[in-house]
Amino acid sequence: MSIAIIDYGAGNIQSIRFAMERLGFSTILTNKVDEIQQADRVIFPGVGEASSAMTKLQASRLDTLIPTLTQPVLGICLGMQLMCNHSEEGNTKGLGIFDTEVKRFDNQLKVPHMGWNKSSHADSGLFEGVSDQSYFYMVHSYYAKMSDQTIASMNYGLEFSTALQKDNFYGVQFHPESIDTESGHLLLSNFIAETKNWSISR
Repeated sequence: MSIAIIDYGAGNIQSIRFAMERLGFSTILTNKVDEIQQADRVIFPGVGEASSAMTKLQASRLDTLIPTLTQPVLGICLGMQLMCNHSEEGNTKGLGIFDTEVKRFDNQLKVPHMGWNKSSHADSGLFEGVSDQSYFYMVHSYYAKMSDQTIASMNYGLEFSTALQKDNFYGVQFHPESIDTESGHLLLSNFIAETKNWSISR
């Protein structure tokens, strides 16, 4: 099993790598097209600002590569947001994998939305064995709107997507790699064990 973590200078890469090692999986950090294409699983992390992150993806031609991948792909935090159609952050055109928009929380709300919060999820292989209303760690000022591809959600002033799925693509707004979170580590294990019958267009 080969697991590629996309290294484009905009991610919490080491914490994801350490989480995978705790689960018994080795990973490679790479921005090389051929290595990513050949991996069995791909993790697309992200921390930072959307437009500058997209510029880094474009510099390595990863913006055109990622939507064409056929193996299971998991976007985390900003990675998930960049997989959407558009983000208000920096007026950024996304990769168009998830058919939804990324918006900034209302100015009346405290941002970033940060800390351990309960997430409600649908019946999905990604959440197999994860109790509904489990706690996940959040730190974000922008959110993905609810859509037909939403498989988990949370409420902070309004209901928003905390996980999305389309075919072999998955995205989570929270950080499953956060230390001491059984639910997050179970979700990562589920992603590694992903089977084709999970991948149903929504």
